Amino acid sequence: MTLLFDSADRSQAARACEDLQLGAMSWSLWGMLGWHDIRKRYRRSVLGPFWLTLSMAVLVASLGFIYGSLFNFHLSDYLPFLALGLAIWNFVAAILNEGCHSFLEFESLIKHVRMPLSVHALRVVWRNLIILAHNAVIFVVMALWLGLWPGFGLLEAMLGVVLLVVNAVWIALLLGIACARFRDIQPITGSVVQLLFFITPVMWKPELMAERQLLITLNPIYYLMEVVRGPLLGETLPLSTWAGALLITALGWSLTFAVYVRFRKRIAYWL
Repeated sequence: MTLLFDSADRSQAARACEDLQLGAMSWSLWGMLGWHDIRKRYRRSVLGPFWLTLSMAVLVASLGFIYGSLFNFHLSDYLPFLALGLAIWNFVAAILNEGCHSFLEFESLIKHVRMPLSVHALRVVWRNLIILAHNAVIFVVMALWLGLWPGFGLLEAMLGVVLLVVNAVWIALLLGIACARFRDIQPITGSVVQLLFFITPVMWKPELMAERQLLITLNPIYYLMEVVRGPLLGETLPLSTWAGALLITALGWSLTFAVYVRFRKRIAYWL
């Protein structure tokens, strides 16, 4: 019977597990650091991060009327769809872009302060989760205005948010490692994010791609977005959507953990 890891690799795997566990348990640390990032970004601003909420509200209203007219959508249905789609997409796009800096941004801290490396990825995820919460205010106001109530779908959406965050952590870790080693990955990721925006149902509804459903089926972001947006809009998601989201989570973490075990010790030397 062959073992997946030899004795040395098992030691590295145990240390990687310990790093991830200690990082998750250090919620007060990465929580404080994430809040510090937000406060630093909007220092001396009257509205602070709510400027993002205001600009998002203007964007939703403008695009809602324009694309609602183009696609002949009822605004009462399309505006909540668009508000949730843009809020979740901005979170995903920020994780993809800022995940490249998970370790590069905190080079000095990594080299001089002993702490779990996973804290830095969690810090990136947390600060963008705060921004997602600010943008979610738009949907809440819109739901109250239109009389929308997801019912038990709210609990389902909360499970979707958990899946979204769990995936955001491995994305930030994996991209952080890759960009620490290969700096060219950062601009490539930026270009891919722009392309993904157009092929992901953020501003358009999936039913418009009736003859090209393969583009949606092969898009992992669709599943992570739909497990949050669908229940909040009162939709009953097919099991295939949840299965896709869970499969992405399992495959993503399997790949990330293998890479983390192999290269965790080298990250500080690559910075």
